[in-house]
Formats: sequence, C-alpha cells, structure tokens
Amino acid sequence: MSGQGPQRRLLGSLNGTSPATPHFELAANQTGPRCLEVSIPDGLFLSLGLVSVVENVLVVAAIAKNRNLHSPMYYFIGCLAVSDLLVSVSNVLETAVMLLVAAGALAAQAAVVQQLDDIIDVLICGSMVSSLCFLGAIAVDRYLSIFYALRYHSIVTLPRAWRAISAIWVASVLSSTLFIAYYNHTAVLLCLVSFFVAMLVLMAVLYVHMLARACQHARGIARLHKRQHFIPQGFGLKGAATLIILLGIFFLCWGPFFLHLSLMVLCPQHPICGCVFQNFNLFLTLIICNSIIDPFIYAFRSQELRKTLQEVVL
Repeated sequence: MSGQGPQRRLLGSLNGTSPATPHFELAANQTGPRCLEVSIPDGLFLSLGLVSVVENVLVVAAIAKNRNLHSPMYYFIGCLAVSDLLVSVSNVLETAVMLLVAAGALAAQAAVVQQLDDIIDVLICGSMVSSLCFLGAIAVDRYLSIFYALRYHSIVTLPRAWRAISAIWVASVLSSTLFIAYYNHTAVLLCLVSFFVAMLVLMAVLYVHMLARACQHARGIARLHKRQHFIPQGFGLKGAATLIILLGIFFLCWGPFFLHLSLMVLCPQHPICGCVFQNFNLFLTLIICNSIIDPFIYAFRSQELRKTLQEVVL
C-alpha cells in the first residue's frame, strides 16, 4: 500500500506521500527548490473511481445486452471498459483498505496485509497494461476498417478478435506479475516506460494516417462538387481537432505517471525530480480521469450503444 511498510511497491507505493487536504501547497525541500504539491483528498479520489466504475459497467452491460454490438470493434471497446473498470476498482480498493488500516478499523496480520498488497498491485498493473493494449487494439481495428475496407470482415473475424483479446489479457496478467515481483529493478521501469511510448507512437502514426486518408477522400468529394476550398478545409480542421483531443487526452492522463517512472530511473535522488515524486497521487487521479473519459471517446459516440444504454438505465 502507499506508504505502508519499509518497501516501496511499483504501483501501490512508488511514492510515500499520501492524499491529504484539498489544496495546492509549496513543499519545502531541504536539499533544493520549493515544490508545488497538489494534494488530492481521499473523498475526491474515491468519488472519481466510483464514477468510472458506473460508466464502464454501463458500457459493458450495453454491449452484452445488444446483439447488434457483438462485433470485434465493440468487443475491443468492451474490453477497454473492463480494463478501465479494473483500474478504478483496484485503485479505489487500495485507497479504501489503506484508510481502514490507518484508522485502525481493519486489523490484520502483517503477512496478510502484504499478500493483499501484492494482489492489489498486480491487479492495478495488469489493468493498466491491458487498458493501454486495448487502446492500441482499437486504433489498429479502425485503421484496418479504413485502409482495408473491402477485406476488413475477412481480416478481423470474431475468432481472431477473441484470440487477440485472450492474448492481451494473458500477457497483461503475466507481465504485471513479473513487474510486481521485480519492482525494484530498473529494467522493470524501463519496460513499462518503453511500452507506453510504443503505444503512444502506434496510436499517433495510425490516427495521423487515417486523418490524411480522410482529408484526401474529402478533397476528392469536393472536386466532384466543384468546391475545392471549403469542404476539405473544414473537414481537415475538424479531423485535426479530434485527433489532438484524442491523443492529447491520452498523453495528459497517462504521461505524468510514466514520467514519474522515467525520473525514478534517471534522477531518483535529484531535488527537482523529488518535486515530481510528491505528486504521485495526482498522477493516479489523472489515470482514473482517463477511465471516465474513455467511454465518451470510444463508446458513447455510437448511436446504437447510446440507445441500448437508455434501455439499460430505464
């Protein structure tokens, strides 16, 4: 758990600071500069986690209920919702257990707490890895649907989609177990950071290529209608804005956490890096926020899914 015990976990205890009062403060660093620390109250962290849980449960329920959504694309979206759900549940569970132990309401032996800590940390790490994998899988699926439209249904079949989904879950569980078992090795942190950079580059390349193809298609339509200037320009600006929002949210929500991991390798003892480490709880909160935003980007934009959601809720 965060700040529990002498050892520092990869995800549960990368930073010894705990959530405190809701305000910005300049923390005096004895060996260096004054640091801006953003304290996240426990109530806010738990509330965001619960909102994410409700949203992603609704997405999974809607996809399971409507047979029209039983396609590879929506299965990837559903698995992303499950991953985001696990991210939120594991972080909320860790925070709740940590608060109960600190308050003395949960009395347990040190060995039991240690085992629970291992399980939660594996769950957190695995859900994060699977969430990033399914974001990449969704990008690949959309790329194939645009550039191989005529062969898409023969390339992305349900058996292949299920094999890809199974491989992602198995790889996520195995990698997270290894990461937590060897959390104090530099290679583990480098692997996680490299994985994030690879997913960011993959998504950026695929979505930029898709935007270029869409603009090219729009220009062709515009030439047919003899309006070469207006349609492509407006479409290109809208597409670029969508691309910036999509990649920007991904980088903003996940980037600080992996920056934290990078600095643990590059400058673990430097005072300026220490200022970044003090905001670890903020970085986890941003990941929870990403779990809240993902349904709006990938799921709620579907009219069919929105209609099913209304049926589920009502």
